[in-house]
Amino acid sequence: MRRADSSIIVITMMTTQDMQPIDRATAERLSQRFHDTFRTFDAGEDAFAPDVFCDLNMPEWRFQLQGREAFGAQLARINEGPARVEVLRTVPTSSGFVTEHIEHEDIDGEDHSARRLILCEVRDGRIAEVTVYCTGEWDDELRARHAAEAPMIRP
Repeated sequence: MRRADSSIIVITMMTTQDMQPIDRATAERLSQRFHDTFRTFDAGEDAFAPDVFCDLNMPEWRFQLQGREAFGAQLARINEGPARVEVLRTVPTSSGFVTEHIEHEDIDGEDHSARRLILCEVRDGRIAEVTVYCTGEWDDELRARHAAEAPMIRP
C-alpha cells in the first residue's frame, strides 16, 4: 500500500495589524529624496534600493523600469526644462508612504505643471517599489481653461 505525501503547506499572510508603519521622519526623508530625483535625476543609493521597481502611469502611456539608474535616466529623458517640485503631502503607510506633488517645469519661459500621486513601498530603509499616477503636463492655457470650466473647491 502506497502512502500519500503528507507534507503540510503553511501559508502566512501579513495583515495590516502585523505591519508596522515606517516612522514619519523616515517617510519624510525618503519622500524628500524621491522628490529631489525630479530635479537631479539621481536616484541615490541612500534612498532607493538597487533593484527598485518603478511603474510610471502617464495619461496616455506607461513605463515600467527596474533599477535606480533606469529611474533617474527615464526622468532625465522626459524632462523638458528646469524643474521644481512642490510637495503637497506625505503620509506613512503600513509598508512605506504615499506622497503627492506638483512638478513645475520651465519650458521656453512657460510654466508646465504636472500633479502626481506616488505610492512608495519601503524595504530595509530604502524605496523598493514606486507607483506613480500623473495628470500629464498642463500649460498656462489649459490651467486657465480648467479654472473657468471646473473651478476647484479646494487647492
